[in-house]
Amino acid sequence: MKYARLTKEQFEEMHQEFINFLATQSITGEEWGKIKKEQPKVAEDEMDLFSDLVWEGVLNKVEYLEHFSPNQVFLFYISEVTINLIAIKVDNESVDITTREGYQWLQTNLMNEMVNIYTSSKALSEDRNKDIFALIKQGANITKGELYAYFKDIVDKDA
Repeated sequence: MKYARLTKEQFEEMHQEFINFLATQSITGEEWGKIKKEQPKVAEDEMDLFSDLVWEGVLNKVEYLEHFSPNQVFLFYISEVTINLIAIKVDNESVDITTREGYQWLQTNLMNEMVNIYTSSKALSEDRNKDIFALIKQGANITKGELYAYFKDIVDKDA
């Protein structure tokens, strides 16, 4: 397995897609029930294969990720060859930017000396999707990139 098995809830949500996946392998509902009961390892392998296919489809489309912690925000833009990072660090212990109040503080104090913005870029490895999945496993969420674009404008103006 390359990524992670989908959760029970995700399998339930993708029930029809999983049925279609089994059908492409000529496995009927009746046969699937029999496989689960008599060959649990084969059933798990099929679930893992389906999970990897779903993850591949999702990861192929990812362009932006965000990861928030109490005093840092990591905003990622993934191009074809690089991962570009904008990191915002708040050096104020009393501010937790994962809360509404903390985030509002950040918005109104962007130019405060306690707010530092860094940028970085690194080449993707041979397996772009595996790089993205590693960030997701560490807590990053897939986004549309609005926050990245906002801070990119700020960074570009300061450059």
